[in-house]
Amino acid sequence: MGTLSRRDVLEWAMAESVPVRCPACRREHLYAAPSYPCVCGAPVTPPLDRLTDPAPVTHRVWDEDWVTVRCEVCGRDSQWPHPELGCPCGATLRIPVRRVRGVRRRQRVELAPGAAADAHPDGTRESRARTAPDSRPHTTDHEAHVTDAPSQGTEQDREREEQDRERERESARDRSRGGAPQRPPHAPSSAPRPAFQPVTIRTARDAVTAAALYLRWLGYRDIRRADQRPPSGIGLAARGILAQVDPTVRPASLRDVECLWLTAMTESAGCVYFSLAGYADDARVRADALGVPLFVLDLTGTPQPVNRPADELIATAG
Repeated sequence: MGTLSRRDVLEWAMAESVPVRCPACRREHLYAAPSYPCVCGAPVTPPLDRLTDPAPVTHRVWDEDWVTVRCEVCGRDSQWPHPELGCPCGATLRIPVRRVRGVRRRQRVELAPGAAADAHPDGTRESRARTAPDSRPHTTDHEAHVTDAPSQGTEQDREREEQDRERERESARDRSRGGAPQRPPHAPSSAPRPAFQPVTIRTARDAVTAAALYLRWLGYRDIRRADQRPPSGIGLAARGILAQVDPTVRPASLRDVECLWLTAMTESAGCVYFSLAGYADDARVRADALGVPLFVLDLTGTPQPVNRPADELIATAG
């Protein structure tokens, strides 16, 4: 990504604002869509549709959580999180966005029963979707790369999962004999951990994929979308852990870190934060005090630890 100019920074700061009225409580808000970094370095902001009313989010569908936005500088079409607004009344509003011309809407995939929670294009869980013959939409090489990225190291994952199952069986026998408790899912194992295989970050989906792959590399299984969407970014969840991925160009704030920690506390889980633009100073201080691991996603797709809890998470993972 190139060096940002003063004009780029000003364009990010002067994002388009639209009035939004909540259909539930009729309260009016002023909403400005977040900006995201295009591969060329220019800011990309979803164009808001002032003529369409916002829709409350009652049921989440992965494809509807993303929107195609065209960069006005290089003309590249990329997928970014669909703008949403949380109203104090408790409703979550999806802000309408003008559709990019020339971009076909992705066809819906017919899911096998029980596969809805697994069909995530970011690879957080393996898709069991099935489509009718010759009905699949055309995908670019990059989209195929994002979808197939979590398959890297599949053989190694299978070996580690088999080792995990064997340890669980041994732990169950130990408990039946009054032995040691079961090892937590992210505890270090005796087997050497393979090198992390990153995914180059070009879009927000790539950032989510990189974070999901890293969580799997740390030893977490059954990674999925979090039930509750965080105030900013995308939420991921696995057994015993909540993760927040922030692909915006704004450094994560103190409030972002505290909200993640509070959400994890209510679910009796640990938490970890992945940010593309880094963290505000007070956010890093608060994360250290709360024990929240912070990682910065570089454009190669390799999360870099930025505080001691992150270093400790890596050291104890396996």
